[in-house]
Amino acid sequence: MPDGALLYDAEGQLTTDPARAVKGELVDHDDEGRPRRTWFLIEEVEIKWLPISESAFLLWVLALFVCAWIVAAIVIRFA
Repeated sequence: MPDGALLYDAEGQLTTDPARAVKGELVDHDDEGRPRRTWFLIEEVEIKWLPISESAFLLWVLALFVCAWIVAAIVIRFA
């Protein structure tokens, strides 16, 4: 973790564990020694038109891509 990093967990408490951080500010230096600040924020977003959770939706999309890949491989193999 770079010097000058401020990391906050979901409750807004300062933390040193990057895995628990959901927002923060990182201060790094470029090749010329100038400070470069990077802010980040991770938030859970609910997609209102989606009747299932985002992770379930992404698993279904992955399953559809794998099925399409298998069907394409079979069609190409026996065409």
